[in-house]
Amino acid sequence: MPLTPLDIHNKEFSKGFRGYDEDEVNEFLDQVIKDYELIIREKKELEEKLSSLNERLGHFTNIEETLHKSIVVAQEAAEEVRGNAQKEAKLIIRESEKNADRIVNEALSKARKIALEIEELKKQSKVFRTRFKMLIEAQLDLLKNDDWDNLMEFDVDATELNIEEEIK
Repeated sequence: MPLTPLDIHNKEFSKGFRGYDEDEVNEFLDQVIKDYELIIREKKELEEKLSSLNERLGHFTNIEETLHKSIVVAQEAAEEVRGNAQKEAKLIIRESEKNADRIVNEALSKARKIALEIEELKKQSKVFRTRFKMLIEAQLDLLKNDDWDNLMEFDVDATELNIEEEIK
């Protein structure tokens, strides 16, 4: 067990013949006691400081561990968000492709329908043209008929018509 300042102070030396000067020894012991007390006090302060620093180190170690865990959790969350975003992007692309296919199919269907309508209109226009041509030709035939010339030769006296109307 280490000596305490009290142990040094209470130390009694046996006296021998022609021993050391008692005042000189006591003065030296007093100096040793002061220095020893100072060293003990410094040791105690350093131990307290070390304890405080160890507590702070423990606190910072806890903070470091917490930060490390937070970073790991954040990285995992980021990976999860990235994975979900990629899945959602793939779903959106699939939906867009389906919609595009549907739109293209609808457009093709409408184009086919319009093409059929155009063909039908062409047929109808040919029929109309043929009928119209026949009508015009029939009308031309009527105009070319000699009956028109006979009508022009027919004389009617307007005065006779007036008299006949009065008789009636």
